[in-house]
Amino acid sequence: MAQVDVINLNGEKVGSVELADAVFGQVNEALLWEAVKHYRAALRQGTHATKNRKLVAGSGKKLWKQKGTGRARVGSVRSPLWRHGGTVHGPQPRSYDYAFPRKKLLGALRSALASKLADGKLTIVDSLEIAEPKTKLYRNALTKLGVERTALLVENGKTLSKSLLLGARNLEGVELVLNNEVHPYDLLRYDRAIFSKAAIEQLGEALAKSVSKRQLAAHTEAA
Repeated sequence: MAQVDVINLNGEKVGSVELADAVFGQVNEALLWEAVKHYRAALRQGTHATKNRKLVAGSGKKLWKQKGTGRARVGSVRSPLWRHGGTVHGPQPRSYDYAFPRKKLLGALRSALASKLADGKLTIVDSLEIAEPKTKLYRNALTKLGVERTALLVENGKTLSKSLLLGARNLEGVELVLNNEVHPYDLLRYDRAIFSKAAIEQLGEALAKSVSKRQLAAHTEAA
């Protein structure tokens, strides 16, 4: 198991926490790619549409008689062969979402956490609570934690307070989520991931249950 320091919002070490290698020890880049692809596909609106010959404007009257004119036969001005005619096999409104196995999603989440830990971008604090719900105080706290770009704050639902919601909601480049709602895409999208101790412990326990016996045996042998 990896020993990770637990710090307070002033950047001072106040303890440590053990992170299981089965959850935080291996990165599967292919699985991460699949999870991100699925997430982004579900975000697509799919409202694109083209008009076929039934929907395009124009009369359905036959333009000239079938024979005797010397011209090619034609039935309607809305034919796809004509300018301003209908579109054949054009895109129609649809959903781009598709089923993604829960086991693969949990595996991708373990990989995202392992990637953040390996890159030194995973920070664990004893608490995200601040006395006053002021954005300025949270900005100063993030600066002391070394946040230079964007950050994802992850809190446990049982310890989530109103002051945290009010103080963090207007921070530019910062998003607050619960530990049971965090997605691999969120962890990869933001530069830093800051977990409360309660959030990382609960999430680690839940993800440890999703590790297969074969993977668990492999980690045990490696240790």
